[in-house]
Amino acid sequence: MITALLQITISLGILNVWLVRNRKATPYRGGKALNLKEEFATYGLPDWVFYLIGFSKVSSALLIFTGLWVTGVLLPATVVLAVLMIGALAMHLKVKDPFSKSIPAITMLSLCLLLLFIY
Repeated sequence: MITALLQITISLGILNVWLVRNRKATPYRGGKALNLKEEFATYGLPDWVFYLIGFSKVSSALLIFTGLWVTGVLLPATVVLAVLMIGALAMHLKVKDPFSKSIPAITMLSLCLLLLFIY
């Protein structure tokens, strides 16, 4: 039960950021970025990295959700997403963001690690 709840929470959280709120300003965007693409520019990353990370995060989220029924995909997808969250934290540190902007990445990383621990 808790595993399923974690999978749903992680999946919906990532899909919300990348598919619903990607063009909206939030208090968690890196630097002074007003949308997700600007955030990647703030980190000094080229456009292709934005698309690669977006594809990787959305795919991982969908696979974590699929893991509710197909257990073989859960572990690798969760590991990939955890690594991506570590990268997100590194980018916040790179631009010297205040700690508060890292809270979503820390939360997602923690949920991924908890899911890996219980799994």
